Amino acid sequence: MSLETWLAFFAACWVISLSPGAGAIASMSSGLQYGFLRGYWNALGLQLALIVQIAIVAAGLGAVLATSALAFTLIKWFGVAYLVYLGIKQWRALPSDLADSDSARPVGKPLALVTRGFLVNISNPKALVFMLAILPQFIDPHLPLLPQYLTIGATMVSVDLIVMAGYTGLAAKVLRALKTPRQQRRMNRTFAGLFVSAAAFLATLHRA
Repeated sequence: MSLETWLAFFAACWVISLSPGAGAIASMSSGLQYGFLRGYWNALGLQLALIVQIAIVAAGLGAVLATSALAFTLIKWFGVAYLVYLGIKQWRALPSDLADSDSARPVGKPLALVTRGFLVNISNPKALVFMLAILPQFIDPHLPLLPQYLTIGATMVSVDLIVMAGYTGLAAKVLRALKTPRQQRRMNRTFAGLFVSAAAFLATLHRA
């Protein structure tokens, strides 16, 4: 991959990562609930799913999934159901009174947060179809493919980790300002609505 091609792809990665989506909502939700250091485990799960999706495209399986109406529909509705589940869980999250102590945050298990991020990303079939359409434009078929896909994967993951760190950190700072259970409850319900909205958007997607 030439430097010029990589720079174009690098710029595209920032645009893609900064675009609001289910991953950004999940990152902000994790930062809000658990703080930055604990909530950032969610971003690692997002990247694991991203790596799997890139590997699927690189292996040529992405084309098969993109043309399979059944596979697209199954993945899509799993994603819809999981986002609704996250919305319900966020709505029912119990607030903590932080007025007297900043240590009263709920403790999220790293593995659970990684799994949550992974499921959010892997259950979006449109992301796979999108990568199938975009990634080949930056691939030179006359050069070895593996190094190019490794470069693409490292670039996408690095950029997305930075962006999700921003989303998680921003929400974690908001948490410090939410001192009363009432304020936290309002914020939890706001994120619950965002999860359900993301689910509704995903439900409207159709295979191109």
